[in-house]
Amino acid sequence: MKCDQLSIFLENRAGRLAEVTRLLSESKVNIRALSLADTSDFGILRLIVSDFEKAQKVLKEAGFTVGKTNVVAVVVDDQPGGLHNLLDLLRDSGINVEYMYAFVQQSGDNAVIIFRFDRTEQAIELLTEKNIKMIPGEELAKL
Repeated sequence: MKCDQLSIFLENRAGRLAEVTRLLSESKVNIRALSLADTSDFGILRLIVSDFEKAQKVLKEAGFTVGKTNVVAVVVDDQPGGLHNLLDLLRDSGINVEYMYAFVQQSGDNAVIIFRFDRTEQAIELLTEKNIKMIPGEELAKL
């Protein structure tokens, strides 16, 4: 149930983000979800893409520092309390959320939240036990 996420380190200067999107566009790699966090000197761009291997190769060849992180895509009811209920369950099991970002599927009934957990395997076991839907990486890349 894990998904491969690209983590790209970017200098915090004009045009670096556009360079990443240009390279992915030219390589026909679609961005499915993203998060960008920055400091005054650099940023970390986190991406879920349609073709992880191709994106990683193209970006590394262009000189970007690229990492691979395992994350979990969880389907959450897109209504008040949907995220809170999930976070309560994780808290009660002692699982920490290191970071997360979300996107809404076209249907609008559910949101998909990408989680980085401190104990990924235990989180997957808990979510499976509680019948909480997760989206495998290969399926997520096609959404």
